[in-house]
Amino acid sequence: MTPLPAVLDLGYSFCPNDTFIFYALHAGRVPAPLPVQERLEDVQTLNEWAREGRLPVTKISYRAYFEVMEEYVALRAGGALGRGVGPLVVAREDLGDLNGKRVASPGNLTTADLLLRLAYPDARLTPMRYDEVMPAVARGEYDAGLIIHESRFTYPQHGLVQLLDLGAWWEQGTGGLPLPLGAILVRRDLPPEVQRGLNAAVRESLEYAYAHPDEPKAYIREHALEMSDDVMQAHIDLYVNDFSRDVGEEGERAVRELHRRAVAAGAARPSTLPLFVEG
Repeated sequence: MTPLPAVLDLGYSFCPNDTFIFYALHAGRVPAPLPVQERLEDVQTLNEWAREGRLPVTKISYRAYFEVMEEYVALRAGGALGRGVGPLVVAREDLGDLNGKRVASPGNLTTADLLLRLAYPDARLTPMRYDEVMPAVARGEYDAGLIIHESRFTYPQHGLVQLLDLGAWWEQGTGGLPLPLGAILVRRDLPPEVQRGLNAAVRESLEYAYAHPDEPKAYIREHALEMSDDVMQAHIDLYVNDFSRDVGEEGERAVRELHRRAVAAGAARPSTLPLFVEG
C-alpha cells in the first residue's frame, strides 16, 4: 500500500456547486482524516489528471471515471447527479438531426460528450474548454455547442437557442433515473479507513455549508469570476441536492446504467470492481 502523504491534494472545479460543497473542508471547519490542500481546475483538466493519477482525491466526470476505475473509487458524497440537470445542445438556429453536424464539446472525457455520442453517434465533436463553447458557436465556427455548468443559464445572452436537453433524453430512456454527471474519487490504494473518513468529511462539509449559507459566499464568489449572484445561486440549487449527500441506491443504479451503455458503445471497459466506497 502506498505510504500516506502528509497532505492530500484535493481537486475540484471552480464551479459554485463544488466550492459550496468543499468550502468547509478547505477552510478547516470540519475534520478530515488527513489535511487537504485544494487544487482548483476546470473539469476537463481534472479528468485528464485522473488519467495520470496525479491527485489522490479529485472531482471527475463519470465518463472519465469509467476510464480510471482500476485506480480510483467514488465517494458516496459530494457528487453531482439529479433530474433536470442535463447538458444542453444549443445553436444559432434549429438544426434538426445532429448526425454529421459540427458540435463544440466541453471535452471528450465529460459525461456530456458521452451522452451526445450515445444520442447522435455520427455527430462531429470537437473538444474545448467549456467556457469557450458558446462564443465559438455564436461566431459560427460550429453548427452547435454542448454546454454544461452555468452556461445552461446564460446561453440566450449569446443569441443561442436550445436544441436538445440531454438530461431529459436520459431520463426518458431510462425510466426516470437521475443523470450521473460527476463524482469525487479517491485512490483505491488509500486505506479503507481513510476512504471512509474522506467520505464523511465531504458530507460534513456539505452539511456545514447548508447550515451556514452566508459563510461560503466570498469563497464561491472568488472563483465564480463573472457569474452573477443569481446565476451562482441557481447553479448551487440545481447541482447540489440529496444525491450530493449520498448517492443512494437509485444513484448507484443510474451510474451502473451509464457505465453499461458506455461499454455497449465501446466507450468504456467492463469492470466488476465496487463503484463506491463502502459505508
